[in-house]
Amino acid sequence: MHERFQPRLLVHTAVLVAAGTLGWSAPGWAQAFSARPYGRIAFYTTSTRYQVAGLPAPTAMSEFITTVTFRAPDTDANGLDYGLDVRHAGYAAEGRSPRVSIYDGWIGGRFRDGALRARVGHMWLNDLGALGSVAGGLVELRRTSDEKAGTRLRVGVFGGLEPKVYELGYASHVRKIGGYVAYDGKGAERHVVGYVNVRDQNLTERSVVTFTNYVPVRGRFFLYQAAEYDLSGPAGMGHGGLTYFFANARVTPVRRLELQGIYNRGRSIDTRAIVEAQLSGQTVTTSSLEGLLYESAGGRVYVEVARGVRLQAGYSRDKTNRDDTASGRVNVGISITNLAGTGFDVTATDSRMNRPTGRYDSLYVSVGHDAGRRVYLSGDYSSSLSVIHATGQVDPIQVDLRPRLNRFSGSAVIAIGRTTTLLVQAERTADQATSEFRVLAGISYRFH
Repeated sequence: MHERFQPRLLVHTAVLVAAGTLGWSAPGWAQAFSARPYGRIAFYTTSTRYQVAGLPAPTAMSEFITTVTFRAPDTDANGLDYGLDVRHAGYAAEGRSPRVSIYDGWIGGRFRDGALRARVGHMWLNDLGALGSVAGGLVELRRTSDEKAGTRLRVGVFGGLEPKVYELGYASHVRKIGGYVAYDGKGAERHVVGYVNVRDQNLTERSVVTFTNYVPVRGRFFLYQAAEYDLSGPAGMGHGGLTYFFANARVTPVRRLELQGIYNRGRSIDTRAIVEAQLSGQTVTTSSLEGLLYESAGGRVYVEVARGVRLQAGYSRDKTNRDDTASGRVNVGISITNLAGTGFDVTATDSRMNRPTGRYDSLYVSVGHDAGRRVYLSGDYSSSLSVIHATGQVDPIQVDLRPRLNRFSGSAVIAIGRTTTLLVQAERTADQATSEFRVLAGISYRFH
C-alpha cells in the first residue's frame, strides 16, 4: 500500500472500532461515560539569548510549547476507552519549523468487565519502554489472579506503523509488530517481558526482547530493572546481544540508613540509517554498528542524622562516550528540610571528577522557601554541566562535558486554586567561551 493512503487506513479502522463501541446497549453506553475523564492542558514559553565569545552579535530564540492530555480513567467497567496526549512546539526563529508530537491518540473499548480491551490509533505502550510507539491496533487480555491481593496477569499483541516522533507522519515502509506478558502485583510490583519486531521493507531493522520489573519488599527494599536484548543486528549486520540494561536497588536495613546501588549500560545505534544504507547499496562502517557505548556503576549511602537532616556519600565509575576512558566520581552532600525552623529547604552536593584530562569539582546548591501558602520560591547554583546532543555522525549521540562554568537559576511556583499552577524561571549560564540567558514561563491546568 502506498504511504499516502496509510493515515486513511488508520482513520477508517478507528471509525469501525468506534461504530462497534456505539453499538452497545444503552446501559453500556451510559456506563462508558459514568466515570469522569482526567487530563491536563499546559502552555510554556521559553526565550533564550546565546552569546559566543568572538562573535559580534548574540543569537536569540523563543519557543512556545502546548501540551494537551485527555483520557478515560483506567477501570474494569465496560465502556468507551480513549486517550490523547499531543504536544506542539513553535519557534520564533528562521529555519525551524513547528513540531507536533502525538504520543497518544487512540480510541477503543473495554469488554467483559475489563477482561478484554481493544484500541486503535497512536499509542505509546509504556510496558515496552522506548520501543512502545506504534500507530495501529492493540488487543489486551486481562485476568485477575487474586482479587484480594489485587494481582493481575495481562497479555497483549499489537501491530501497525511507526509514527515519527517530532512531526506528523509515519516512517516509510516500516512496520512494527509484537506482544508482551505483564504481571501486576501489589505495592506497584510489576514484571513485563515483551517482544518487538521492526521491519523496513524486506529487512529486519530490530528484533528485540524487552524486560522490565519493579520489586518492592515491605517498604525496606526495592529493585527496578529494564533491559533490551537484540536477537540480531540491524539488517542482519553486526551483532545482537544486550543493547541496554539499567538496574537501581535500594535497601533500608534500619530506619535512618539507606543504601543504593545503580548500574547503567547501553549502546546507541542508528538502526534506521544502517538499514537504509543497506537497501541503497551504501557501505556500512563497523563503527556505526557499535554505536555509543556508555556505562556507569556505583553506590550511595544516605544517613538521617537528625529530623529533616540527611547526609549522603557515594562513588561511581562512569564512561560517557565509546572512546572515553572510564572515570571516577566521588559524591558527598547534605539535604535539610525546614532549616532550624525557618522554613528554608537546603540541598548541597559536591562531586569530585577524576578524569584522564584532570580533576575538577561539580558543586550544586539549592535553597527554597514557601512565600505564603501558594507560592514556593527557589534558587540554585551549579559549577558544571553535561550536555547531550545529536551529532548526525557515526555516534548519533554525544555527551559533552562543561566542567568549569557558573549557572545561576531562580524559580517561582504559584498554585492558583487546586487545578492551576504557574511557573516562572530565569537562568544564566556562562563560561570562558559562551554565555546564555534563558527565561521560562508557563501555566498548567489539571482537570478530573
